[in-house]
Amino acid sequence: MKKYIKIITLGILILFNYTSCSSDFTEVEPIGKVNEVDFLSTDEEAESVIYGIYDLMAWNYNRDWNSAFFIKVLPGDIANAGSTIGDQPALQQLDDFQYVADNPVITGVWEGYYKTIGLANVLIEKLEVSELSTKDKFIAEAKFLRAYSYLELVTLYGGVPLRISTPTSINEFALARSTKSEVYVQIENDLADAINGLPARSAIAQPFRISKEAAEAVLGKVYLFQEKYDLAAIEFEKVISSQAFDLEPDFADVWSSSSENGMESLIELTYVSTEAYSWGNFPWGGRPESNIHAQLMGPRGDVFDVAAIGVANGWGFNLPTSKIGTAFDAAGDVTRKNATLISEADLVASGGNVYPPDTGIHDYEGYVRLKYTTRPEDTAGPTTELNFGINWRLLRYADVLLMAAESYNKNNEDSKALIELNKVRSRANLTDVTATGTALFDAIVKERELELAFEGQRFWDLIRWGLAETELSSLGYTSKNEVFPIPANEISRNTLINQEDQNPGY
Repeated sequence: MKKYIKIITLGILILFNYTSCSSDFTEVEPIGKVNEVDFLSTDEEAESVIYGIYDLMAWNYNRDWNSAFFIKVLPGDIANAGSTIGDQPALQQLDDFQYVADNPVITGVWEGYYKTIGLANVLIEKLEVSELSTKDKFIAEAKFLRAYSYLELVTLYGGVPLRISTPTSINEFALARSTKSEVYVQIENDLADAINGLPARSAIAQPFRISKEAAEAVLGKVYLFQEKYDLAAIEFEKVISSQAFDLEPDFADVWSSSSENGMESLIELTYVSTEAYSWGNFPWGGRPESNIHAQLMGPRGDVFDVAAIGVANGWGFNLPTSKIGTAFDAAGDVTRKNATLISEADLVASGGNVYPPDTGIHDYEGYVRLKYTTRPEDTAGPTTELNFGINWRLLRYADVLLMAAESYNKNNEDSKALIELNKVRSRANLTDVTATGTALFDAIVKERELELAFEGQRFWDLIRWGLAETELSSLGYTSKNEVFPIPANEISRNTLINQEDQNPGY
């Protein structure tokens, strides 16, 4: 049975409300009479702050409509924004490469990561000078969470302000942009410290918390994204040889409630369906414990009849493209196709239906998404729309195997690459790949497209492979879209970043 862990940020220290540059922070009313100087003298207090950092990460992937999940999934050739043409313009703009620097999703995600980094900085600084005997393990966990946030930022925005300490005066809030290389160095340093201090997965009682092996996998990804293939291969090999993770036997089970924080999950954000939210008490603009974005992505009830396939209706965002549907067919990939999406013809054959209005269905290309879909068993009353407990899987073991295969291939170790690639293909009931060299790389590219569809990897893979222009130019992509703009409010508030420092083209 799934153990729901409600992560609560205790109001016993300053929770910063800054982005990378803002003196606007809030002192949260203390619970009881806790002296800030004496705080973090026990494991329980340190854990309360660690939980708060995880809570901020989960909130950033679930923040009203400004979700990090959407900013990673919508660009590219797998997902369309969906819903209606005028619904949530910021999301429609992301999908169509028509966003500008004041897009609220781009701004909100930036702010969310810096809030996470800010709380991690507070914990690290206070523990480093504390006498808590177990402080090293908490510092390691906080450094991982800071490193992961910076990896997301540098991927989405390029070089960003690098804040690794808490401002002590108004003059310290302004920060210039660091280069991508400088940010990567900090990420590598934090992850090295995290790996040295984190427990192995087998020693972790709370499965949502980060393990040493997960940190090694992220370090491998950091090296891969910098084309340091030999170093990446070393880290991925550590994770694989540890046997701490494995593939779920059935691909369709990867997103089920029963497999949450399971054998395939290295990093996962936890949500619950136990809060009994209603339209009257849902914390719009706050931090819901349920995953409201699951409802946002469910098939629209006025268009799709999906009850016959065990799916509940939602608000219609994140529709599949025909390109990903036909890609499964071209690969003969029945197993993963059936778990990822369903065609209109198959939906009707299963007892469902599609009722397009006279004007047609915005962004609909003949498929309904099944991965991360709205299933009745993942929610509860009184208002089921507001109580989905679907977890986001941020890093899966299948992704690790495919990144390892890519690293080996680029490092001229094709025999090793084939072993890891074919583990993933075997689960999908596909024949082994035997190609080498460039043909093997092309097979890895295709495998990542199919295995990781709707998980926020495809667009950023195309960018780092130099394939974005080829695959996406017909959708409106140009070279400036390689990264998002630095948010306009960051430039307006930060005296060390001017419009001249903005990413090219924005």
